[in-house]
Amino acid sequence: MDKAEEVPRVEKPADDKGIASSALIDKIQSLGQTNVPQLPKDSNIHCLNIIGQIEGHMQLPPQNKTTKYEHVIPQLVAIEQNPAIEGLLVILNTVGGDVEAGLAISEMISTLSKPTVSIVLGGGHSIGVPIATSCDYSFIAESATMTIHPIRLTGLVIGVPQSFEYLDKMQDRVVNFVVKHSSIDEETFKDLMFARGNLARDIGTNVIGEDAVRTGLINEVGGIGSAIAKLNELIKAGKEEGGTPIQ
Repeated sequence: MDKAEEVPRVEKPADDKGIASSALIDKIQSLGQTNVPQLPKDSNIHCLNIIGQIEGHMQLPPQNKTTKYEHVIPQLVAIEQNPAIEGLLVILNTVGGDVEAGLAISEMISTLSKPTVSIVLGGGHSIGVPIATSCDYSFIAESATMTIHPIRLTGLVIGVPQSFEYLDKMQDRVVNFVVKHSSIDEETFKDLMFARGNLARDIGTNVIGEDAVRTGLINEVGGIGSAIAKLNELIKAGKEEGGTPIQ
């Protein structure tokens, strides 16, 4: 009996439909919809989101929406080094968080050589205030709020004079940064910080939209369209001045 002829094995092509289906499921899980507009590949603007609570040296519980400073800092380094990126748009909706992490992010943004614009949507509270003012120009939505209050510690506090001196010095760092990078004066900012009766069970002040502009904390009330238009204006001005950074 003759042996059956061996049939050569044919490799099946990759299942493109399966790959597309998997990508579609990932998009639905991540973004809640199937069709999401993408930034053009040749866009010269990078968008950096500061949302939820700014996580610093202590890891927050998994149910917290966080912005991790160890994720943001490498992005800022890459933005500075990437010649294709000509401007940075910072979008804030944050409740604040770790003071030193927030100041580190603020200092890095303020020292970028490229034009930067920030916009506060929803809220830019606590240590989010220095981040909002760290950019060359700042916007706030009409309904957005910013909470200004003294630095607080939770948990165990050692009751010795040195610990209070440390808090005072840290608070001075925040005050000096905000005053340096906005139009608000130190006395007005401290008045807002230590005001009584504005926040339940606390001292401090909520400033909303136009109030933030009136005090000199933020430059202008506006939305995303105004912020992008201003950033493009700063980029164009920088090119006309021979690449000199806008400060």
